[in-house]
Amino acid sequence: MSVNVTGLNKLMADLEKRFGKTKMQTISDNALKQGAEVFVRELKSQFETFKDTGASIDEITISEPFWVGDVRTIKIHWRGPKERYRIIHLNEWGTVKNPNQKGKGAIARALRNAENAYRKAVSDAIRRGI
Repeated sequence: MSVNVTGLNKLMADLEKRFGKTKMQTISDNALKQGAEVFVRELKSQFETFKDTGASIDEITISEPFWVGDVRTIKIHWRGPKERYRIIHLNEWGTVKNPNQKGKGAIARALRNAENAYRKAVSDAIRRGI
């Protein structure tokens, strides 16, 4: 079953005409940041289940919103002194010697668990902005 939404481009054009392009981008950026915060909270709770030193949790970072093509995007990544970005993929996918470690699939679980809360946070931020 699929849903076809029509009139979205007209709605976006009307909102940009009413509020201005920069105001709409500010609203969009705030919504992305609040949605990212919701996801990061869930990601941190998933990482707590196999926490060792806590470095992977401490180094979770949210980027500033940026453009990818014509879509406004925000990136959640690992940055810090212990360089955990180098081994996060091993936690997520496993290794040859240890294919089913304790934290396997934590990022995928966090994405799945936070999906509805993320959408609600984004829609609430847009409503507050408008």
